[in-house]
Amino acid sequence: MTEGVAFAACICCGHSPLVPAFSVTDHSVSGETFRLLECSSCGFRYTEAAPDAAHIGPYYASDNYISHTNTNRGIVNRLYQWARHFTLRQKRRLVVKTTGMQQGSLLEVGAGTGFFAEAMLRAGWQVTALEPDPGARRLAKERAALNLQPAEELYQLPAASFDVITLWHVLEHVHDLSGYLQQFHRLLRPHGWLMIAVPNYQSKDATHYGPYWAAYDVPRHLYHFSPDAMDSLLTGHQFKLSQLRPMWLDAFYVSLLSEKYTSGKTRLLSGFLMGAMSNLTACFDKRKTSSLIYLSRKQ
Repeated sequence: MTEGVAFAACICCGHSPLVPAFSVTDHSVSGETFRLLECSSCGFRYTEAAPDAAHIGPYYASDNYISHTNTNRGIVNRLYQWARHFTLRQKRRLVVKTTGMQQGSLLEVGAGTGFFAEAMLRAGWQVTALEPDPGARRLAKERAALNLQPAEELYQLPAASFDVITLWHVLEHVHDLSGYLQQFHRLLRPHGWLMIAVPNYQSKDATHYGPYWAAYDVPRHLYHFSPDAMDSLLTGHQFKLSQLRPMWLDAFYVSLLSEKYTSGKTRLLSGFLMGAMSNLTACFDKRKTSSLIYLSRKQ
């Protein structure tokens, strides 16, 4: 790694300095260790010295990175494939219920290999889908004849052209975090909806696994969110947080991966039990869910 992203102050609240939290190992690709920094004011966490946009590419170069490769190798990835088929319908219903619209104009940022974009197109929505990885765009074209656009097209889209913008486990990867949020505000129509799904480091499973929690996924995850930090981030970019929605299946997937990182083995029973315990905790406080969908509206 030759270049790294430096954070002088918190993006969410402007507080400085950021304080060291603990170190996390990249279990997926490089084996390198990265330190997490935390804002002592709002709790937003950062991956210290993460590769910048020009150097991050090799850290995604793994056949196991399922959102880019669509692999079904290994039982954990096969479970992910099954869960995706289930959650696609849930996401489509969430868009319709939240907006009150059966059809409209949707921008998906970080479309991967295009499954959600395809589902919304079939439901009659006008869909623009952006994906930075050329290999994922190629797979989407081969799999479903989808023409995903490069991520830089975000800055070329016309203002006030979308009813909804979705990011499913994408915002934590974005280098230009403030720039993206400013663009989202520009691109949404009046009172349009921004839907962001990200891991929640204040969940039961995150606390249990500590630095082995798979959803830290350093250095690909540049940022690590809590509900308070996300609320602060959205408010600072002229969005009003309306609702939090749990992603129940994520606790199981993340716990299974975390078990593997902890022990070097795929321990299905332990992972399933931890996922169930995490969700049980979240039943009483959804702010403790392993992953959360933040539904916010343009102000």
